[in-house]
Amino acid sequence: MEEGLSAKTNALEILDKQLVSRAKKGQYGFVALGSGTDAYIHHEEKYLLTRGMLELFLKHKFPVFISTKCTLIKRDLDLLKEIDASSILPEDLKTTIGRGVILSVSVSSLNETITNLLEPGACSPVKRFELVSHLKQKGFLAGINAMPLLPFISDTEDELEKIIIKAKEVGADYLLAGSLTLFGNNPADSKTLFYKFLERYDPGLIPRYQQLYANNYYPSFTYQNALKEQVARLCHKHQIRNSIQS
Repeated sequence: MEEGLSAKTNALEILDKQLVSRAKKGQYGFVALGSGTDAYIHHEEKYLLTRGMLELFLKHKFPVFISTKCTLIKRDLDLLKEIDASSILPEDLKTTIGRGVILSVSVSSLNETITNLLEPGACSPVKRFELVSHLKQKGFLAGINAMPLLPFISDTEDELEKIIIKAKEVGADYLLAGSLTLFGNNPADSKTLFYKFLERYDPGLIPRYQQLYANNYYPSFTYQNALKEQVARLCHKHQIRNSIQS
């Protein structure tokens, strides 16, 4: 929840030291931004931590992978262009990726009723696909993170195919998909918050989720394997990669 967020104001100092150490050892590789909290939530307008990190990646020539659902990333396309052109890549990625920047836009559902409940204040699904189109027009390697797909909601054949078709329409280079993880029983934990969402959206789904997740934070392996096969089949059908590497 937003009131539980904290900004690590010394993050740039720490990151600079870590990048210096890695660079001296020749340990270059993609640094991921946005895997926990979106790097472009509106707090970034005030704190400029993400922009500061990008300046450090450029300084030390590290490639970067960014996952976001926010259009604020447009502010930093100047820096991202420079990083894309100047980053040092590991040998195995020079031919398979060949780029210093990978940009993924996250979409869990095309249904705005769902996204408004789950992600209040975030860009609409329409805006997110428009963002992918904009990033492609600017020359970036950009795709869709269909993560997390919501069991029995956005992982159905029909809903998932709609996401994949839309990704293809906007020129996404790839579509990555992943299942929903649910952690913790405290008030601000993802499991607690998601079950509150289900109570508002469709309480009848709660028993199905309880069966699917049991006592784990991830759905059953049977479900995960079936989802992986479904995504691969639909991506093949619509001629879009389901991986970043070609």
